[in-house]
Amino acid sequence: MLEATKAALDKRLADEQRAGRTPSLVGALVRDGELVWWGRRGTLDGHANGPRPDEDTQYRIGSITKTFVAVLVLRLRDEGKLALDDQLDKHLPGTPFGDRTIGALLAHAAGLSSEAPGPWWERAEGKPWPEFATELDAESVRIDPYRRFHYSNLGFGVLGELVAQLRGKSWFEATQEEILDPLGMPRTTTGPEGKYAPGFAVHPWADVLLREPSEDAKAMAPAGQLWSTVTDLARWTRFFAGDTAEVLSRDTLAEMSEPRMIGDGNAWLGGYGLGLQLFRRQGRRFTGHTGSMPGFLATSLAASGDDIGALVMANVTRGPEIDAVVTDLVDILETREPRLGAEWHASATVDTGQLELTGPWYWGPMPYALRLLPDGWLDLSPMNGGGRASRFQPYGDGTWIGLDGYFTREILRVNRDAAGNPNHLWLGTFIFTRTPYATDAPVPGGVDEKGWHTP
Repeated sequence: MLEATKAALDKRLADEQRAGRTPSLVGALVRDGELVWWGRRGTLDGHANGPRPDEDTQYRIGSITKTFVAVLVLRLRDEGKLALDDQLDKHLPGTPFGDRTIGALLAHAAGLSSEAPGPWWERAEGKPWPEFATELDAESVRIDPYRRFHYSNLGFGVLGELVAQLRGKSWFEATQEEILDPLGMPRTTTGPEGKYAPGFAVHPWADVLLREPSEDAKAMAPAGQLWSTVTDLARWTRFFAGDTAEVLSRDTLAEMSEPRMIGDGNAWLGGYGLGLQLFRRQGRRFTGHTGSMPGFLATSLAASGDDIGALVMANVTRGPEIDAVVTDLVDILETREPRLGAEWHASATVDTGQLELTGPWYWGPMPYALRLLPDGWLDLSPMNGGGRASRFQPYGDGTWIGLDGYFTREILRVNRDAAGNPNHLWLGTFIFTRTPYATDAPVPGGVDEKGWHTP
């Protein structure tokens, strides 16, 4: 990385640490599967000569914890142990919201209360599930399911217990065995260990500090208990960017990253998938999560499809706008050091026997181009750049299945004439012909026997 780029990144951290009156602030960037930069500003105790954080210093990451729980739930789904449409009662009976589905809980669409019953759970000693469950009542349900986005910490406490019941171990034991150990994240824990940042509140009208409590939330721990470091959280940011290793399939991560609910009303700049927050900033779409607990703020986001992401952690209750810092770090790097992209090379995996399928096809009067892709995939896109474009993957029986866009999961079939030549494409009942409204293809509604003519 260029020294000028590093200086710009450092300055962005410095500006926010000062403006946000933050004891300490750390940030990092990942790109192409590597930690390419990390920086720090301030001291752990907020005093001029205090100790400085490093890449192995733990900060509490709050609701980023929810993303680990969500991955555990999707792993259970992929193993066939549950379905997203399953009602909670099927796997965790006895709650007053047992009719709500697992998918709705993951998307904050189940209508549960934002917080747990009892005192402010983030600042109070928690209760184990059996005792906690007895306090759940009708007041825990606020809105009809899927009526609107309603963020629920309670919902993820419940999902953590769901994981525990199905795995026969605590949600964190499952997290460690199924996620942290495989990804090499040994410094992500449920409490501070080794070098860590104490959590502070800063007085709104004076430069003085107040130490915040750090309680064990127990049943509510899956909503925000974890602590992590720059090194570990950078690995998790790479996960959001698609480097899932063997922990989760990329298809399942893509499913988690699809919008299920709009989270910011009329702005439509933020939403929620299955346990993941979604943002649109600076022309990019980001996937990941924010986090806050008394004394701490954290954000980890990856730019969808770009294999780049950033994180920021701070030991302060309120002050810095770290979400903006995260997206700004990405923008600084991508603007100052844009990647050239891969060189073009001829493919060795294209089936040249399918060249006869390539070229123009017409949906009615609208021209499309069909191109061969590696591994037998096809791309069908409008020639004018607008309209419905999709890629198609071989289905194994001579057909293809849509991967994206309007034709997702729709079947594409090539139909041939008596001589064996491609005659038309059948795509989810749409007919594509070699010439506009070709009369030798089964165009629905038929083709005017007068053909193309002048007025």
